[in-house]
Amino acid sequence: MLSRIISLPSELYHNRKLIMQLAKNDFKTRFAGSYLGIIWAFVQPIVTVLVYAFVFSKLRNGPVRDVPFVLWLVAGLVPWFFFSEGLNNGTNAFIEYSYLVKKVVFKISILPVVKVISALFVHLFFIVVVLVMYTVSGHYPTLYALQIIYYSFCMFMMVLALSYVTSAIVIFFRDLTQIINIILQVGVWMTPIMWNFEDLKITGILAVIFKLNPMYYIVFGYRESLIDKVGFWNHPWQTLYFWVFTAVLFFIGAKLFRKLKVHFADVL
Repeated sequence: MLSRIISLPSELYHNRKLIMQLAKNDFKTRFAGSYLGIIWAFVQPIVTVLVYAFVFSKLRNGPVRDVPFVLWLVAGLVPWFFFSEGLNNGTNAFIEYSYLVKKVVFKISILPVVKVISALFVHLFFIVVVLVMYTVSGHYPTLYALQIIYYSFCMFMMVLALSYVTSAIVIFFRDLTQIINIILQVGVWMTPIMWNFEDLKITGILAVIFKLNPMYYIVFGYRESLIDKVGFWNHPWQTLYFWVFTAVLFFIGAKLFRKLKVHFADVL
């Protein structure tokens, strides 16, 4: 059983060129037929950032951690956008590509990673936007900003692990898609994206519970990379917790996928 689960990363590696090609095609065809094309992939996140920035800037006076509130806000929103889109895309990978799932010779194990990489393209664009915003505002990124690459990789692996779990289950339980959307709506407020611990004076066991959310590690890491100039190695226990959580999730996802994939074609 363990060898079959370990074979999943091997399949992804050996099919890496096909994965990248399919990811590019997926991104290009997602908005095929619309006048603005792939521009729509960037419009919604930008509008969301502007709305949140406008509303919360009216409710809040002064900067956060010596930077304008909008800069502090986007450092948390941008990774959440990728998490949300990547999870939704990955969850529906087998349903969207059902015609490939029914092909006996096609390695369907690559489909969730194709969808997550497709979402990653937009995320990379917004990382550049965030860096430009910080630079224009006079808060110049330092070498610590390179940690965003590490935190993006962390998030990519976690979303991929989650996607193997959810994409295998959603075929048999279609309501999971709606449940995930609800969880994401609640999760954006359970993660310190538009609020921080200092403002709400959250301490003790409640703070520990909030920090068990793996997205806390990501959002906190983005802000430390851009604002506080702190390395991820200064939080060894949080780093260990995140990677153990992700590894266990990947193990569960790989096991579920291997067990259920023989029934995918029949149900789809």
